[in-house]
Amino acid sequence: MRLAVNLGYMGLSTSQDMLTLAAEADRLGYDSAWVAEAYGSDTVSFLAWIGAKTEHIGLGSAVMQIPARTPAMTAMTAATLDHLSAGRFRLGLGVSGPQVSEGWHGVRFAKPLARTREYVEIVRQALARQRVEYAGEHFTLPLPDGPGKALKLTIAPTQENLPIYLAAVGPKNLELTGEIADGWLAIFFSPEHSGDIVESIAAGRRAAGKGAEDNPLDGFDIVPTVPVVITDDVKAGASAVAAYSALYIGGMGSKEKNFYNQLACRMGFEKEAARVQELFLAGQHRDAAEAVPFEFIDATSLIGSPERIGERIGRYADAGVTTLAVSPFALTTEERLETLRVMSELVPSTAQESLAP
Repeated sequence: MRLAVNLGYMGLSTSQDMLTLAAEADRLGYDSAWVAEAYGSDTVSFLAWIGAKTEHIGLGSAVMQIPARTPAMTAMTAATLDHLSAGRFRLGLGVSGPQVSEGWHGVRFAKPLARTREYVEIVRQALARQRVEYAGEHFTLPLPDGPGKALKLTIAPTQENLPIYLAAVGPKNLELTGEIADGWLAIFFSPEHSGDIVESIAAGRRAAGKGAEDNPLDGFDIVPTVPVVITDDVKAGASAVAAYSALYIGGMGSKEKNFYNQLACRMGFEKEAARVQELFLAGQHRDAAEAVPFEFIDATSLIGSPERIGERIGRYADAGVTTLAVSPFALTTEERLETLRVMSELVPSTAQESLAP
């Protein structure tokens, strides 16, 4: 199991803090650093900056939002970042949610699975430097009855097969991820509740004839982002993660369509998830955080002393995780850096192996 660091996006951390963490992760031999975007800082600018300031660490988008860019623009960006970083880029994609897609980007959220499939097919076609021609339900290139012509990307990525990851939550989306992607970017991953989730990915791999006959997940990268809190007080550590959990369970989406809330329900926290959402949507964010069950936080995070965390890390590898993305929860930069150092000591040196499938 390799180690990665999830740097989030500016707002949760300062830009200098993100760079400092990436540089330390690079020094410690972490395999990759991932940067997010919502409707503030974008992932591409940060990855270019971090790539210029580091030497070895992989650079991952977690995620580049599908409604924010055309497939061709995403291919251009991926090829450019991969070239500038000498082959260190990993392309993470996601459809975002209906509120951001329609409210910020002006793109209808309908049929996200079909749009994702078409989008990835076009991106792969462009990165392979084929002339891009596509006739789908959501994308048509070139546009018919006009002056457009089928074009070919003028630069090539450094990697022959630049890996594509998808952020997915629901069962059908997970199956699609296994079918068309090289890796999965997971959130709120609980090893104890992961059986059906990982099997959905395996089903997609089998349907596409990928992996080994006896192991469809062979060559596939499972990358959960896991909050990590180094502390001797587990309950206090869980409280530090509670607001983050409440934001997603309660506020990432509408009352009718919140994928993270639905995930918590599938994990057996249906009543608690409904209460968290009720409080969060009513503007009672502190109460919503307090309503997140300790059991949910403890199942989806690594909290406690180095000894307690060390005892629990193996659960992830046993559940099929190939890259553990550390999200250090601490008040100061130095504490976050110490979290990275502790994790590098707890996870074997295989963290330095190449991640690319």
